[in-house]
Amino acid sequence: MGDSTRRRPAWIRWSGNILLILILVWAVQWWQSRGLAGGPAPQLSALDLDAQPLSLNHYRGQTVLVHFWASWCPICRLEEKGIDRIARDHPVITVATTSGSPAELRAYLDSEELSFAVIPDEGGELASQWRVRGVPVSYIVDGAGEIVWSGAGYTSEWGLRARLQLAQWGVSLPL
Repeated sequence: MGDSTRRRPAWIRWSGNILLILILVWAVQWWQSRGLAGGPAPQLSALDLDAQPLSLNHYRGQTVLVHFWASWCPICRLEEKGIDRIARDHPVITVATTSGSPAELRAYLDSEELSFAVIPDEGGELASQWRVRGVPVSYIVDGAGEIVWSGAGYTSEWGLRARLQLAQWGVSLPL
């Protein structure tokens, strides 16, 4: 047989497929994230589920993860344990949009053994102010109140942790 009928090694075929998948995932995330809020973070101040005031302004000088989610969202369920772990050692504000009453949200958090702070957004007004069109959406806000990164769709715990750390170091993140 001649050289023209030789097959490529498996690792070359696999790397091409993996590269194509990564490009497609990136393209989908870029498409979902277009139009999200950028620049100065919109106002975020409300009572959490424990009727305690929770405000982005309380975290001036710190890098904060602002996470919009919904109890009915299957992708949000994949992320929630990671968000809960991040909230143990980083400032995190979560907004549960269109997820029912505070009592229903409390029952959901208890059933899933989640302890992060939640602002209920029954009608989606906060989500609208932050230009959230679907969930989950995460924002990283720096200590000066500027959105330095935003992403829609699934983001891994380690991806969020890396972005939080880079933002704390002042490294510019692509929006």
